[in-house]
Amino acid sequence: MPFYNEADFEWTEPPGHVRGYSRYLVGPHSGSRYFDFRVSSYPTGGLVQPHVHEVAEQVYYFIEGTGRAVCGAQTRDVAAGDVMFVPAGVVHSLECTSRQDLRFVIVTTPSDDVPR
Repeated sequence: MPFYNEADFEWTEPPGHVRGYSRYLVGPHSGSRYFDFRVSSYPTGGLVQPHVHEVAEQVYYFIEGTGRAVCGAQTRDVAAGDVMFVPAGVVHSLECTSRQDLRFVIVTTPSDDVPR
């Protein structure tokens, strides 16, 4: 099935995420061999701990709220419209710093290097 609605998916707290929730929209469960596409929402203080993907690359696109992102040696405050590219082998983390939920989408490829 090629069409989905975000509301049809449950929020999940992936391993290594503390009060950081994702809805897995496209991935192995939908027949994709290459992509993990999800929408995420972190309330104030929600975070993903520093971690690294040996093979997978990720693109984060921030929709609303603000956060503090770390990618390798760089730390940046992120907000709506910002994009973060995480190459394979780079340590990264993210924390919501606003009163408003930090909402963003993540595209990961390949999908099998990301814990669910």
